[in-house]
Amino acid sequence: MASNREREESLTFTIPSSSSHSSPITVSDQLDSYLADPRSASGSFQNDGLLSAGDAAAADPDFGFSRPDFRQSPLAGTVELYQRHVFLCYKNPRVWPPRIEAAEFDRLPRLLHAAVVARKSHMKKETRLTICEGHDGTETSNGDVLIFPDMVRYRRLTHFDVETFVEEVLVKDGEWLPGTPEALRGSFVFVCSHGSRDRRCGVCGPVLVSRFREEIELHGLHGKVFVSPCSHIGGSQYAGNVIVFKPCKNGEVTGHWYGYVTPDDVPLLLQHHIIKGDVLDSLWRGQMGLSVEEQMKQQEQRLLLNGLRNLEESTEVCRSQGNFVSCCQSNASCCQSNGDSSFRQNHMFSEKRMDPDVIETEAKLSADNKNNESVLSRINRINSAKGASLKFPTMTTWLDGWEQEDTYAALAVVCAAVSVAIAYNCYKQLR
Repeated sequence: MASNREREESLTFTIPSSSSHSSPITVSDQLDSYLADPRSASGSFQNDGLLSAGDAAAADPDFGFSRPDFRQSPLAGTVELYQRHVFLCYKNPRVWPPRIEAAEFDRLPRLLHAAVVARKSHMKKETRLTICEGHDGTETSNGDVLIFPDMVRYRRLTHFDVETFVEEVLVKDGEWLPGTPEALRGSFVFVCSHGSRDRRCGVCGPVLVSRFREEIELHGLHGKVFVSPCSHIGGSQYAGNVIVFKPCKNGEVTGHWYGYVTPDDVPLLLQHHIIKGDVLDSLWRGQMGLSVEEQMKQQEQRLLLNGLRNLEESTEVCRSQGNFVSCCQSNASCCQSNGDSSFRQNHMFSEKRMDPDVIETEAKLSADNKNNESVLSRINRINSAKGASLKFPTMTTWLDGWEQEDTYAALAVVCAAVSVAIAYNCYKQLR
């Protein structure tokens, strides 16, 4: 039996180096789960242990979304640095062996993997090679190659062309002359569904693919969002694992990884990440092109900005309801955000905002961090506008009270002096 370490090794090969309704990426019509099969990886095979829908539901407590280890580990920073992702369209998850890169009778993925490894030291970009589903006679036939962030597809690669393809496209960053690169448009979602490699992926992946298809249909996103099951990408303990490639407004293509995704999270991913372009940090594993440290730092900055944005929104609500201070002190609900974790962030920022000294200290401590300067300046702007309004009206009120008392005292003195003068004058006249 294979060891746990062997089972956790990714089928995704990391290579370090110095408007049609037909989808470009199709998904399997059979979305059942898969049993892990410890057969030899030396040849292709049909997975005879395919789970029925009822069996999948029965297996869920141990391998699905309610398994004991589900959402028990931190996600951010669990993606190793890489800069390019290559997907080979080849058959479907039901026939993928645990080690498809070593399958004797699956020549195309085996030879492509071997060629990539052989030329890894000559590649300018760190490259991952992953298998996704392919069907002959469809938009994604066996042998089609998808490359991100380049957003291109090459048609019908064969085992005869592997070495030339790797040399011209992956090493020289050029074009494969026998084929014409086709531009890919839209967002592309890959869901790990490699059940023969890890049963958790086999149980969770197909369910997520099915839910993505339903939501794409519901929101009319055909031709804009494409989904495909893919081979193991590493971190099966985080299943369901999802990768989303999407062009940003500036044209840059990003590849974001998510883990512990459930069917209920699929609409959120579509609405927030794919449609709005907002990252779901609670499920975020990392991003293509960033080191582990950069991933952690980027998430911290995102959380800070999101907390600040929520603070500004809640501040506007409080201001629209009248007295900002009394609103946030006597009616905390106006400063909350649906009672979730964002309220705790808002509460923390509210406390800092109420104490300008804390803001000043935080700004000094973060002076060397250029990435935080803009955030701190925004916080200071808020406090200069809001905090000052809390401090100076109180001082003005005190000054007004002091002037009033002083005026009364002065008037009393003047009146006394006048009375004495009048009395003295009368006294002199009487004499």
